[in-house]
Amino acid sequence: MALRVAAVYVALSLALLSALGSLCGASAPGSLSGLLPPYDALYYLGVRAYFKEEWERAAEHIEKSISTRQALHRTRRKCHDECSTTGNELASGLGTEKGRSWDLLVLDWIQQRAECIKFCLGQSVTPAGQLPVSTDIEYEFGTRNPYNFLQVTYYNLGKLQKAATAAHTFFVANPSHLEMRNNIEKYRRMSGVTGDAFNDRERELEKHWEFYDAAILAESTSDWTRAVERWKECVNETLKQTDDCRAQCVVASQRFPEETDSTEGVYEKAAALSLSLLSCKQMCVSLVSTRPGRISPQEDFIPLQLEHLHIAQYKAGDLKGAVKTLRSLLLFYPTDSDSLSNLQLYSESLEGDAEAQDTGPSQEIASYVSRALAEKKLLYFGVENLDFKFIDPDLWTPEDIVPEALRESWRAERELLNEKLKEGEKLLEVDESGFYAGGPVPLVGVTITMDDLALNGTNRVVLDGVLSQSECDAVVQLASVAASVGDGYKGRRSPHTPHEKFEGLTVLRALKLGQDGIVNQSDARLLHEIGERARTLLHSYFRSHAALYFAYTHLVCRSAIPGHQDGRLDLSHPVHVDNCILEPETRQCWREAPAFTHRDLSAILYLNEDFEGGELFFTDRDAKTVTARVKPSCGRLVGFTSGPVNPHGVTAVTAGRRCALALWFTTEKHHRDMEREQAEAMWAADGQSVVKEDQEDPDNTLAPARSGRSQTSKGRSKERERVTSGRDEL
Repeated sequence: MALRVAAVYVALSLALLSALGSLCGASAPGSLSGLLPPYDALYYLGVRAYFKEEWERAAEHIEKSISTRQALHRTRRKCHDECSTTGNELASGLGTEKGRSWDLLVLDWIQQRAECIKFCLGQSVTPAGQLPVSTDIEYEFGTRNPYNFLQVTYYNLGKLQKAATAAHTFFVANPSHLEMRNNIEKYRRMSGVTGDAFNDRERELEKHWEFYDAAILAESTSDWTRAVERWKECVNETLKQTDDCRAQCVVASQRFPEETDSTEGVYEKAAALSLSLLSCKQMCVSLVSTRPGRISPQEDFIPLQLEHLHIAQYKAGDLKGAVKTLRSLLLFYPTDSDSLSNLQLYSESLEGDAEAQDTGPSQEIASYVSRALAEKKLLYFGVENLDFKFIDPDLWTPEDIVPEALRESWRAERELLNEKLKEGEKLLEVDESGFYAGGPVPLVGVTITMDDLALNGTNRVVLDGVLSQSECDAVVQLASVAASVGDGYKGRRSPHTPHEKFEGLTVLRALKLGQDGIVNQSDARLLHEIGERARTLLHSYFRSHAALYFAYTHLVCRSAIPGHQDGRLDLSHPVHVDNCILEPETRQCWREAPAFTHRDLSAILYLNEDFEGGELFFTDRDAKTVTARVKPSCGRLVGFTSGPVNPHGVTAVTAGRRCALALWFTTEKHHRDMEREQAEAMWAADGQSVVKEDQEDPDNTLAPARSGRSQTSKGRSKERERVTSGRDEL
């Protein structure tokens, strides 16, 4: 009974706030009082001016809507903190009161706090500015769409630096927006736009993700001292962001629950409002643990950080800190066997240091867990008795918090969720190549057509505009004259399928044929130059931390053999992985000979499209589940990492001739393509320069961040060696 009464009375603070706010009059968007106006009205004015192409007014109003919203959030947090102790002297006497006196004392306490918050807000915000905004406006700002409008607005005003910043800020939360990505690349090449333009204006709200990424990077380089610092910052910032979000729930005006039963009294309505408030606070867990641009939150975000932190502390030699962090983690999962085993290990290592062994959990984490459990008890009480709808954002919620009547359905839902998570882990592919898609595209006219999201994978990209039609025609003509049958496969006419003829040409052979007058030397030089162009693009886009060398370059044509296409069921090139041996049955990929284990990046630059079939496709490790397809066209470059996250094949060429330049790259200098360098030396000896990207070894060879999961099966892996047998063409 006491639990129910507490739930009812806690609600009245919010009820009073909302009622008082609703009674106040409206105020004009541009308030002359110096108080904050409603930011949604400013935004509407800005969007209206935008569509009228009144760029100055659009920029002014949209910028004001953004700054007003930020100021409103700061004001709410200030009022929340200033009024947090109001009425506490009344609360201290609750233990001695009973019956109606207790009720009145609680009401007085809550009313004092509500009046404090209302007065504080009234000092800075207009009555209209205190009203809740529509869900449409919440969505617009949640997806950062105001920055999309600002990007176009500032571009039309000629303020390119501001346009670039707005574009970048929008793109951080919308990484699959290819048009914006291409706009950003254009801004990078514009005069007057400097590198500091590409910063996130909403960065302050996402600092915990910066610390998270920095901690992962420190772990990957085994810098455990730095990893400890970053993980602590990540935990603290996550708690701070969660508290900020919870404060908004308390102070922001709330909509009253819809009328469902006219017989409900004030207590029932107050209880519903109270439960809505608690649910809002609980959902802050999901909001804070969702990375910008993602839909789903990182499950168990704080426990995950604590797990990383105690391991980093142990490896950094801070055993006392590791014990404290591990005891904090055990507050979430008190019976976890791995954590208990680790705690025993740490305690044994601290033998003789009784103080360190008895170190308790973090006070901040203990308060976080205690508060969350108290709120969950009230919420599940509402679910059971008041027909309230609540989705628990945490996986760690203990079963004894859930009322007995709800446990069966709760267990079923939890088991279903765990199955989905386990299934997701099975399907999760981690790329340990050290490459990270999403870097800039440095060549004018080249655009990103498909990225990881569109290609449904990791470290994949399709770039268009790499070659002109005349360049494609010239290289196709070069292949027609100079490509030899079975090149790279000991002269075998059909190395992959009896239904197609295979022809190939290397840069060195093209050079020699040019010197003999069989082909134009300019065409041979073009073959070399477009390879350099592809390397420049991929080195930048995949953000390589090391120099990128050519491992092999091969101009390849596959031609359908007339009369051999009926009933054809095979592929032009079977599904494979470029640097390991794929075993679809076990989903393993063995990085050993005869695979080209030194290959790190793969690419194919298409030269024509006047044929049937011949599409590149990616699959899951089962070599059956197709995850993406790419149709060839002149000047289209497909790039991807060469490891097991990117199994691929080529569909049958059933008519015509498919020509493309296949390229592989390596970060290991001793595996570079010596034939290509021989051709470059021959050109240099003739006094001819060649287009060549500088490939200096970085002075600081910082190891790229890697996951703890293995991308290949290293148990059977052999030491890398140069393989000179058959080629593995795209």
